[in-house]
Amino acid sequence: MESLLVLHAVAAVCAPWLAARLGRASFFPLAVPPAAAFGYTVWLAVRGLPARESRPWAPVLGLELSFRADTLAVLMMALVTGVGALVLVYSVRYFGRGDDGLGRYGGAMVAFAGSMLGLVAADDLILLYVFWELTTVFSYLLIGYDPESRASRQAAMKALTVTTFGGLAMLAGFVLIGEAAGSYRISEIAARPPDAGPVALVLVLTGALAKSAIFPFSTWLPAAMAAPTPVSAYLHAAAMVKAGVYLVARLGPVFGDVMVWRTVAVPLGLVTMLLGGWRALRETDLKRLLAYGTVSQLGFLVALFGSGNQGAALAAVAMLLAHALFKASLFLVVGIVDHAAGTRELGELSGVGRRMPWVCAAAVLAGASMAGLPPLAGFVAKEAALEAFLEDPFALAGVVAGAALTAAYTLRFLWGAFAAKPGVAASEVHGTPAVMYVPAALLSVLGLLLAPLASSYAGAMSGYTGTFRDPGHETHLVLWAGFSLPLLLSAVALAAGVVLFLAGEPVARVGAALHAVDSSRLFWAVVRRLDRFAVQATGFVQRGSLPDYLVLALATTVGVGLFSVTYGGAPRLGLPVVAWQRLEQPIVAVLLIAAAVLALFTRAYIALAVVVGMTGYGAALLFLAHGSPDLALTQFLAETLSLVMFALVLRRLPIEPPRGRLRFRFRLALGLAVGVVATGGAMLAMSARTTRPVGELIGAAAERQGIRNIVSAIILDVRAWDTMGESAVLVVLTLGVTSLVFLRRTAYRIERVGTRARRDRGPHWLASTLPRGQWALAFEVVATLTFHTVLVLSVFLLFIGHSGVGGGFAGGIVAGLAITVRYLAGGRNELAAAVPMHAGVLMGVGLTLSTGTALAGLLFGRAALEMLATDVTVPLVGHLHLSTDLIFDLGVYVSVVGMVQDVLRGLGAELDRQIDAESES
Repeated sequence: MESLLVLHAVAAVCAPWLAARLGRASFFPLAVPPAAAFGYTVWLAVRGLPARESRPWAPVLGLELSFRADTLAVLMMALVTGVGALVLVYSVRYFGRGDDGLGRYGGAMVAFAGSMLGLVAADDLILLYVFWELTTVFSYLLIGYDPESRASRQAAMKALTVTTFGGLAMLAGFVLIGEAAGSYRISEIAARPPDAGPVALVLVLTGALAKSAIFPFSTWLPAAMAAPTPVSAYLHAAAMVKAGVYLVARLGPVFGDVMVWRTVAVPLGLVTMLLGGWRALRETDLKRLLAYGTVSQLGFLVALFGSGNQGAALAAVAMLLAHALFKASLFLVVGIVDHAAGTRELGELSGVGRRMPWVCAAAVLAGASMAGLPPLAGFVAKEAALEAFLEDPFALAGVVAGAALTAAYTLRFLWGAFAAKPGVAASEVHGTPAVMYVPAALLSVLGLLLAPLASSYAGAMSGYTGTFRDPGHETHLVLWAGFSLPLLLSAVALAAGVVLFLAGEPVARVGAALHAVDSSRLFWAVVRRLDRFAVQATGFVQRGSLPDYLVLALATTVGVGLFSVTYGGAPRLGLPVVAWQRLEQPIVAVLLIAAAVLALFTRAYIALAVVVGMTGYGAALLFLAHGSPDLALTQFLAETLSLVMFALVLRRLPIEPPRGRLRFRFRLALGLAVGVVATGGAMLAMSARTTRPVGELIGAAAERQGIRNIVSAIILDVRAWDTMGESAVLVVLTLGVTSLVFLRRTAYRIERVGTRARRDRGPHWLASTLPRGQWALAFEVVATLTFHTVLVLSVFLLFIGHSGVGGGFAGGIVAGLAITVRYLAGGRNELAAAVPMHAGVLMGVGLTLSTGTALAGLLFGRAALEMLATDVTVPLVGHLHLSTDLIFDLGVYVSVVGMVQDVLRGLGAELDRQIDAESES
C-alpha cells in the first residue's frame, strides 16, 4: 500500500513535466498509478481478506501508518482506482491541446486518487484524518481549476470551507473515541466498541455529513459543478463525496445500534434524498441536475448505512457500487454532449440522440440503473433497500418518495440531453473520440453485467455486513425475487416518477414558489458577516501598539490561570514549599528582585536594557546553581548578544521613552498578578508529581551509554527534531525582523566605504571605518587580540558539545560575539570582511546540514533522526569518535552564525549607512 501511495505522489509531482512534453497525452501515463492500484485491489480480493500493513509513525503517541483491506475497503479501493483510471483516460480528449492547466489538473487528480486510496485503506483514525484533509485540499484545487473564473474560485472556497469545518469537528470526535477506546486503530475499536458518548458521535457525523453534502451541508456540491466534467465524474460521483458515506459505513458496525447515531443519520439522509431529488426537477443544466441527483442519492446511502443493521447495510453496499457506476457514466456522458454540442442546457439541446446513438445508449443504460429499472444493478439495490425498510414505515415512505423523484429527474435528464424538442433546432454535434466514449460505456455496461451476480456479491460482502450486531429485516440481493411488496412499491415509485416528469412545468413552478431560501446566498451572507466581524475584531485588538499587545497577552495569562484554578479544582493546601536548596539561590533571588524593582524606576533606554539584562544573567546564575552549566553558558551568551543588539537599535531611539498611556499602578498590579500566576502554576505542577522524575531515568541511561553531557544528548538525540524545528523558527524570525529594518536589501554584500588614512601603521587586517568620535584604540586592540582566539574557542565548544559544556548553539553565539566585537571595533567594512558569505546562504546551509543529518538514518534503513557513529584513528591526532551528532550540531552552529550576521547587517551596518546618509545630507 505504501508503495502505491508513493507511486501516486511521484506521478503527481511529475505531472507538470509530463504535461509540458506530452500535452494531454500525459494523462495516459498518469493513469498508470490508479490502474496499478486497481490491479493490486483485485489481487487482494483473490488472495484473501483481510490484509494488513503497519509501520510505526509516532510510537510514543501510539500512532502508526496502519492500513487494512477488508471487504468494504476493497470495494471502495476498486471504485476509487478503477473509476480514477478511466476518468484520466477520458481526460485525454476532453481538454484542448493548448490548455495551460493540464499539468496542474493531472497532478491534483492523481494526488487526489492517492489520498482517497489512503483514506479508505487506513486503519488508524488519525491517519484517516490526514488523508481526509488531503482530499479536501486537492478537491479545492480541482474545483478551482480555472483561476480566472469567479464561479470556480467561489465554488472551490465554498467546498473548502464546509468540508474543512466538518473535518475539524470530526477530528475532535476521533480524539474522544480514541481516548475512550484506548486505541486509535479502527479494527481494535470495532472489536471492542467504546462508550464514547453522544458528543463524539455527533462530531464524527458532522464531518461525514459535510463531506457527503448531506443537509444542511448540501450547498457546496452543486456549486462544485463549476469544475471540469471529469472532476465532477470522479470527485462527486465515485470518490470524494463517498468519503463521508464510507466513514458512516466504516463506523456503522461500531455505533450503528446507538440511538444518537441512527437519530442523526437516518432522518437527515432521508430529508436530503427528498430535497435533492425535488430540486433536480427544476434544473436546466445537465451537470447541476446530476449534482442534485447525487445529493439525493448520497442521502439515500447515509440513511441506509446509518440504520445500523445488516439488512440495510447489504442494500447500502449494493447501492454504493451501482451509484458509482451509473453516476460516473452519466457525468462522462454530459462531458461528451457538452464537448460535441457546446452546451449543457436542456432547452438548447435537441435531437442529440439521433446524431450520437451510441452515447445515447450508454446514457439510457446508466439512467435506467439510476431509476431502478430491471435488469440493472440499481434495480437490485433499490429492491433490497425497500425490503430492508419494510419494518420502518417512516423510512420506507421516504425511500419510495425518493425513488419517485429519482425516476422523474432521470427521465428529465435523458429527455433534455437526447430528445428532439418541438420548436428547437437540431443541435450540431461532432464525432465522439473513442477514449471519451469507452469509459462511459464501460461503466454503464458494468451496471448491466453485475446485476445477475447480485447473490454472489452479497456473499462476498457478508464479511462486512455480518459485523453489524442488529440483523434488521431479512434482506436479499437478487435480480428477481418474484412478486412481492418491494416490487409493488418500486412500480408505484416508477409510475409516480413518470407523472412528475410529465407534469414538469407545473412541478417547476411549484418548486420555485416553495423555494424560500437560497442556500448559496445564505452561505455567502454568513461568510461576509464573519469577514466583517473578523475585520472589526482585528481592528479592536490589533492597534499597532506593542504595549497593548503585551497587556493583552499578560492579561490572558492571568485569566487562564484564574480559570484553571476556579473550574479545574481548588489547589491543594499545604503545598510542600522549599525555601532554597543551595545558599546561592536566595542571594541570586535577591539580586533578581532588586534588578526588577530598579527597572521600574529606570527611564533611559540603554540603562533599562542593562537592568533587564541583569535579570537574564541572574537566571543564568540560577541554572549554574542547579548544576546546569550548559544552560547557564547559553543564557550568558544569549543575554550578552541581546544587550549588543539592544545597543545597536537604541542608537536610533530617543534617550528616554515617552510616558506610557497606562498608569503605573495598573502596570504594577498586572505584573504582580502574572508573577503570582506563573509562580503558583509552577508550584502546583511540581507538587502534582506522582511518579519518578524522568531526569533520573535519563541520567542513568546516559551513564550506561558513556554520555557525560546529558543536556546535549537530550537536545541532539532525544529531541533532535524539535531542535531542528526551533532552528528553522529562529531563522525565519531573524529574516523577518531584519527585513523590516533593512529597507534596501538589494545586494548580497554591504557596500564598502573609504577607509581612514592610517597607512603609517602598515598592513592591518582590522581597517576601521569609524569616525574619530566613535573610534577607540583600546577596543580595536582588544578586538585584534581576541578575534581569532574567540573563534577557536567557538569551534572548541562545537566539538566538545556532546561530551562537555558547549554545543553548536553555544559555539555559534560565541562566534557571533567575535564577529560583533570586530564590527564594533572596525565598522561595517569589517563586518563584510569577517563574514564574506551572505547570511541567507549560511542559514540555508545550516538548516540543510541539520535536516539532512536528521534524515540520514533513513538512507541506512533506520529510523529518522537515528544518529550514526563510528570510531576512527587518525595519524598524529589519535582516536576520534565521529557521529552525525557533530554534523547536526555543525548545522546549528552555521545557522546561528548566519542569524547573528544578518542581525548585525540589519540592525548595525544598515543603520550605520542610514546615519551616514543623514549626516551627509
